[in-house]
Amino acid sequence: MSQIENWLVNLTGEQYLWVFELFLIVLVALSLGFFLNRLIDKLELQAARSKSVWDDALIEACRRPAIWLIWILGVNFAASIAAQKMDSPLQGLVDPINRLALIFLGSLFVVRFIKRAERNLLHPDYMSKPIDETTVRAVGKLLRATVIITAVLIGMQLFGYSISGLLAFGGIGGIAVGFAAKDLLANFFGGLMIYLDRPFSVGEWIRSPDQEIEGIVEDIGWRLTRIRTFDMRPLYIPNAVFANISVENPSRMSNRRINETLGIRYEDIHSMDAIVAAVTAMLLKHPDIDAKQTMIVNFNKFNASSVDFIVYTFTKTTDWIDFHKIKQDVLLRVAGIVADHDAEIAYPTSTIHLQNPSVMASD
Repeated sequence: MSQIENWLVNLTGEQYLWVFELFLIVLVALSLGFFLNRLIDKLELQAARSKSVWDDALIEACRRPAIWLIWILGVNFAASIAAQKMDSPLQGLVDPINRLALIFLGSLFVVRFIKRAERNLLHPDYMSKPIDETTVRAVGKLLRATVIITAVLIGMQLFGYSISGLLAFGGIGGIAVGFAAKDLLANFFGGLMIYLDRPFSVGEWIRSPDQEIEGIVEDIGWRLTRIRTFDMRPLYIPNAVFANISVENPSRMSNRRINETLGIRYEDIHSMDAIVAAVTAMLLKHPDIDAKQTMIVNFNKFNASSVDFIVYTFTKTTDWIDFHKIKQDVLLRVAGIVADHDAEIAYPTSTIHLQNPSVMASD
């Protein structure tokens, strides 16, 4: 190294030796960043072969912070040498900038790690049974917010701002902020209650009998919940609304109900007992009907144009499309049973009774 230094001095003069030092430092920093990037590529290929949640997240999260750290430290080291040679007053900023870069890159690494781990925990390729999406997203948002706030406070302390004074101001100003942003806070705590009580989760179908709210939950934020209605429109609802309304969650039903009233003609009333018995037997043997649930098949009412019986039962499936297929099959079987007993499904009719038809005939 001394021989190389002497050669450079003889070649360019001692006053320009530091220029080559800067060039070498920057070149080494860029080269290390390049080789580190190639190394991380190989590590990602290796990690992709495993199904672990954490190794992929760790390697992906460290790529940018590690490369940027090498580049920033190299450039700052070169800037420090240049500032010393030129007696620049900016020399004192190099060390704080290095510390700030470490804080920024450290927080960037943790945030990226949390984000990738959150995605892996919800992906079926990494988890045989993915964790509840609502819980994972809530914890991820909370952790990321904590990291960012902590990094900002450390950065402020680094540049001489008093954190204790800021916290004291926050305690005093919190009251004023609370009054000024009460709706925002109400929505925040409403979202917190959704995460804790879990009346619904992302991907579930919900509806409210109190308001015109019905659709599939797509996202639960700290202020708004986004629902995709069945006509494919997005519906944004402030979280505070859910504290004041009733919410049904059909996605968590255990069965779907068939509740139909059918009528036969009055002249077929003598077949009512046999029809009811046959329909009951059919439902008990039907493979898609849950016989353990309430089942009612009974003569129900003398109607204006028919005598009615009720069919009340539950399917095993909760899928909306499969339910309608099963309901169609049940109703067609009921119609077949009615026809097998030489009866007919009634429809609205009117009968005119003449008190003295012979007199009218003579007229």
